[in-house]
Amino acid sequence: MGGLNYRELGLKVGIELHRQLNVGGKLFCDCKYELGDKPQGTFTRVLRPTESELGEVDPAAKFEASRGLEIIYHYGLESTCLVEADEEPPHDVNMSAIETALMIALLLDSKPVDEIHVMRKIVIDGSNTTGFQRTMVIALGGRLKVGGRTVGVQTITLEEDAARLIGSPKKGVREYDLSRLGVPLIEVSLEPIEVVKDAREVVEVAE
Repeated sequence: MGGLNYRELGLKVGIELHRQLNVGGKLFCDCKYELGDKPQGTFTRVLRPTESELGEVDPAAKFEASRGLEIIYHYGLESTCLVEADEEPPHDVNMSAIETALMIALLLDSKPVDEIHVMRKIVIDGSNTTGFQRTMVIALGGRLKVGGRTVGVQTITLEEDAARLIGSPKKGVREYDLSRLGVPLIEVSLEPIEVVKDAREVVEVAE
């Protein structure tokens, strides 16, 4: 790696940064994120493909469902409610999370969108009980100054964190801990960074 000429290679690296927000609750319910919350029970689901708003079925979701995976979810009483279990609709969005995301957007000179809409992003690995992740575009554009370099910001979004994978005790079975599911997560997508000297430049931007 030491002998590579990054400028000649034209190496560009795109960074997508994720950070949990500690705003006193999850994104669509009042449950707290308790990492040490001991599981009080489990329930089991089987993945099935669902149609999008356009009436189409994602090929990747169809393939994943064809594997017949059994998903076992572990829940705690402090960090999980019926929203995480997908047994009741999401509650009102956490406004503290929205305000924090907007604050970060303004610090990055990003332009907030006129209206924030909740969208669905298909999740096919079982890490979300609904089969999709709720996500919202907060702002577009902007810039981040690191040393003498200015890196462009593409989008800033706010979304739900996924359940934590515990393991696969046997073939065809996955186990997840629901304590992390639904925690507000900010996502900052940066424009590709041109690497001039070494990979440390990318690390500095990420940090």
